[in-house]
Amino acid sequence: MRQRIVSRVTLKPWLLLLLGALISLPAQAGKQEKELLAASVRAAMHEAVSDAPPIIAIEDAGERDRWLSEMSQRLEKRIPDPKLRNELLTTIHYEATRAGLDPQLVLGLIQVESRFKRYALSKAGARGYMQVMPFWVEAIGNREDNLFHMRTNLRYGCTILRHYIDREKGNLYLALGRYNGSRGQAEYPNRVLAAWQKQWAWTPSQSPVKVAKAAEPTIATASPAPAAPAPAPSPAVLPPVAAAPNKPTPESPPPAIQPPIPASKPAAATPQQAATPPLAPEPPRTQPSPPLAQTASRMPARRDIVIVR
Repeated sequence: MRQRIVSRVTLKPWLLLLLGALISLPAQAGKQEKELLAASVRAAMHEAVSDAPPIIAIEDAGERDRWLSEMSQRLEKRIPDPKLRNELLTTIHYEATRAGLDPQLVLGLIQVESRFKRYALSKAGARGYMQVMPFWVEAIGNREDNLFHMRTNLRYGCTILRHYIDREKGNLYLALGRYNGSRGQAEYPNRVLAAWQKQWAWTPSQSPVKVAKAAEPTIATASPAPAAPAPAPSPAVLPPVAAAPNKPTPESPPPAIQPPIPASKPAAATPQQAATPPLAPEPPRTQPSPPLAQTASRMPARRDIVIVR
């Protein structure tokens, strides 16, 4: 009996150690490489990790509630506590938007890095949701910063990922590899992109404010307004003048028709022109030029011209 009791007592510490090892399994994350930062880059990243209250950066309240509700349902199996779940999602959206990242991309990265475990610790020493290496605290932050703190970890992770994207000139594939310490290898970027597209993709609906603005011109057109004066018809649309019937109406008098000009008396001739004798034919020409009277007789008669009022 004594031997059995001793064996039971000695097994309890081993069971506790085994359970502790199972609970604190190392996260499947790589190792971020320490690098020398310029003074301007260090100052900008230090300012980026400063504290600020997190909010969901969506202007429309209905759209904001829809995003939080949908993402909360997807995360419910991993984080059962609704208060902690909503706080995490709010902080992720705020920090990602603040760093110029897609919140859905950050959700996919956290799923691959730590599986949404707050106290995840990798073999290389990366910590927290986004598996931030401790040397970043000395490089861009304060020594008292705790990388297991939710907002601190997410702020550091989003700032570092933004830094890598800028360094790779917008190449997300290479930036993700650099974040994991496996630049040039396809496994890690493909896993993050797959998690982003398959499990955390989200399409925002059209904002009600934008719909109201788009409908304003239609409402203004439908309202009664004084009719604008009709534009004058273009000459190309009018029928030929000769074919238009000139029927007098009882309300308006018929249009005045000017009599034709006699061929013998040119209308454009002045007294000086009448007194001037016709020019003599020039030698090189075989046919003399017609006199001014004959030239005037060739002009079309003006009886076809109608003044339209």
